[in-house]
Amino acid sequence: MRFRLRLVVAWAALSLAACASTGGPPRPASLALDGWAPQTVSTRVVSLGLPGGAVLAQGVRYAGGLQISAAVNSPIHSLSDLKLTGEDEIVSVSDVGDLVRARLRLDGRGRLAGLDEIVSRRLTRLDGTPITEKAEGDAEGLVVTDDGRLLVSFERDHRIWDYGRPSAPNARPTPVRHPDFAFSENDGMEGIAWASGRGAPDGWRVAGESGGVWDCSPARCVVVTAPPETPLPDSEYRITGMDRDPAGDGWFVIERRYRAPIDARGRIRRMTADGTLGPVLVELKLPGTTDNFEGIAAQRRADDVRLYILSDDNFNPAQRTLLLAFDVRP
Repeated sequence: MRFRLRLVVAWAALSLAACASTGGPPRPASLALDGWAPQTVSTRVVSLGLPGGAVLAQGVRYAGGLQISAAVNSPIHSLSDLKLTGEDEIVSVSDVGDLVRARLRLDGRGRLAGLDEIVSRRLTRLDGTPITEKAEGDAEGLVVTDDGRLLVSFERDHRIWDYGRPSAPNARPTPVRHPDFAFSENDGMEGIAWASGRGAPDGWRVAGESGGVWDCSPARCVVVTAPPETPLPDSEYRITGMDRDPAGDGWFVIERRYRAPIDARGRIRRMTADGTLGPVLVELKLPGTTDNFEGIAAQRRADDVRLYILSDDNFNPAQRTLLLAFDVRP
């Protein structure tokens, strides 16, 4: 889902107030990766910004964050979701049809401090040719299944495709089940997460940006919460990303709200099996660090769950690509 922020001068001033120091230059990726192109970015460590912005629930602490900057023609823009594929490896998709991999760098305290070995490649069509148009490459969500396969959800042409293993994606993806619902063109399957385990069959949970939650399997999709008769507008909180809670039942979701001209907010909540959303764990808003948050990934770390959230800059110089980390005590 795309939106544009205005009042660039005010936004930039508040953004500078949230910046801290550089996290050191990213380490380049090997040039020998088959089919992957190394990418150059710069990163800057960011705080949560000015007082009165971020609100963290009890048991939640900030674990560091980055602003990721790249050249205008770089594919490291408009990133719309992320998931972890290893202890420190992430995979992301963009809403113009790019698949991105990188390695997280943590400091001695375990806080997010940098991003290394960044590579990208184009997503492909069913016939194996690269996707070239925004209308067919608007990737909004992704899942890494228990057996390591990558599922990608698209909007505009609403579908979910199985690309196989993220490290060596299939050139010819396989369509998988998605909700039989008439999503509007630019409000599709933004939240998607693995839904299996604990006795449940293999499957994936899907959340529509304008409302509705479904549990899907290879055979069918079942409604968990029905979409509202009146779709949720962008001026209200809507789910834009989702991942399974690795410490127990349920999911974590990232929600976004935007009210013109510059009131962009994000918040993190838990979702139960029946689709109920719990109390707000993290709220991000001005005058603190905030942007167009669309991606979330969850990881078990000792007694905590580490959450990473990612913002989509829409190729807009008034917006930023932010990767923020939070530790949540189960």
